[in-house]
Amino acid sequence: MIRIKDPKVSIPFYTDVLGMDFVSSHDFSDFTLYFLAYDDSDGKLTGGEKEARRLSREGTYLYPPFMRFSRKPLFDAGILELTHNHGTEALAETPYVSGNVDPKGFGHIAITVPDVEAACARFQKLGVAFQKKLTDGNMKNIAFILDPDGYWIEVLQH
Repeated sequence: MIRIKDPKVSIPFYTDVLGMDFVSSHDFSDFTLYFLAYDDSDGKLTGGEKEARRLSREGTYLYPPFMRFSRKPLFDAGILELTHNHGTEALAETPYVSGNVDPKGFGHIAITVPDVEAACARFQKLGVAFQKKLTDGNMKNIAFILDPDGYWIEVLQH
């Protein structure tokens, strides 16, 4: 789970820029939870089926009996939970620390893409901020982009 300042900015970033599907949202009095994921079914799942898979992945992995001691989840695709604390969208600055500045902690999330150069060119065209471009540093096969709240997202080729 990562905290976001404004869902009207963050959700389009994760859906339109990163290509994730909006799975569901759950409203509470002081906050709203948003769930996003990549559709690993090639578009075959309905909204209700996506929600059912979200519930089966949330908090714990489901293992078939023959994989009891395995660490491999039944579903390979992960899910991203965004938490919006109501009222933060009106603040001038993001009220959360990304974990890459003091106090350090959380580092980043990562996505894999079929072609890292093409993905980075697309991100550049869309005006996405980069923490590290492919041409920066010694590791020329990974990039880091920034989401609207300043969280680092590692981009690497699968």
